Amino acid sequence: MKLGEIAQKLGCKLEGDAQTEIHGVAGIESAASGELTFVSNPRYRHAARGTRASAVLVTRDLAVERELGLPALALLRSEDPYLDFARAIGFFHTPPRYAPSIHPTAVIAASAQIGAGAHIGPYCYVDEGAVLGRNAVLHSFVAIYRGARIGDDFFAHAHAVVRENCRIGHRVILQNGVIVGGDGFGFAKQRDGRWYKMLQAGIAVIGDDAEIQANACVDRATVGETRIGAGAKLDDLVLVGHASTVGENTLLCGQAGLAGTTRIGNNCILAGQVGCSGHLTVGDGATITAQSGVHGDVPPGALYSGYPATENREWLKNSAAISRVPELAKTVRQLEAEIAKLKAHLGA
Repeated sequence: MKLGEIAQKLGCKLEGDAQTEIHGVAGIESAASGELTFVSNPRYRHAARGTRASAVLVTRDLAVERELGLPALALLRSEDPYLDFARAIGFFHTPPRYAPSIHPTAVIAASAQIGAGAHIGPYCYVDEGAVLGRNAVLHSFVAIYRGARIGDDFFAHAHAVVRENCRIGHRVILQNGVIVGGDGFGFAKQRDGRWYKMLQAGIAVIGDDAEIQANACVDRATVGETRIGAGAKLDDLVLVGHASTVGENTLLCGQAGLAGTTRIGNNCILAGQVGCSGHLTVGDGATITAQSGVHGDVPPGALYSGYPATENREWLKNSAAISRVPELAKTVRQLEAEIAKLKAHLGA
């Protein structure tokens, strides 16, 4: 594509030759001539000095200087370079398309309803009473249990599972190994010490435009629903416990875990390995930084960190104080020695 065409499609202001040919996109350090890259964080603007890319997406006010001897670098001024780079990827890379078909090894129950344009790949199974919307794709070894109801433009990668009676909206993507509606972790202690398995009679509900990435699990509720809101994104190895709620457009990053009946608001971010104990609420727009342990409610819009998680500024102060503990311990030992000497002197 011509660089001018890319700028027009993205709505960016171009500083450079509109006739420059662009044949792909790449990261700023690996980009070569004829490729488009981006700088979204001013801390990395030094990388633009030596990039071999032909053009770079930058913010409206970022100044870019080039190393001596390198060719001029075209700039596309953007309100959000990262977002526009994400859009530009789609100009050069098209995801694979799957023709409507049912593979001869797939097993589809007589009472299942399959929407028009569906692609059902090898060794998939669609159980009794399941409903699959238009243009759905089940790649291979996908299992849809009985009574599950799934909307249009659904895509399930290999080995994804949707359990009985669960509901999934439109344009939902399940990456490899996702389990929607597996049994919640519910057991009651009996008098003889053995655990009694509680029947998991509820379901899991996934909203429109949600994406759940590889090997993540959304447990069904013991009673009622576990609910993932529209536009929410769950990273690899995330666990959403039974009867929990995840709000719209919320991100749960890798290995985050929610115990049962946790409520996460809209537009929240839980970074990697955040753990939430059950029966708590994280308010809309809150962010919890990586490896934090949340044991109580988090206010809307808050930034929490640490274990146990607390307001980020407080956590930073606590962390700074902890780093001084060895020094303080040494001081205390010295003071104890001085006190002992004074007592000995006064006693004499």
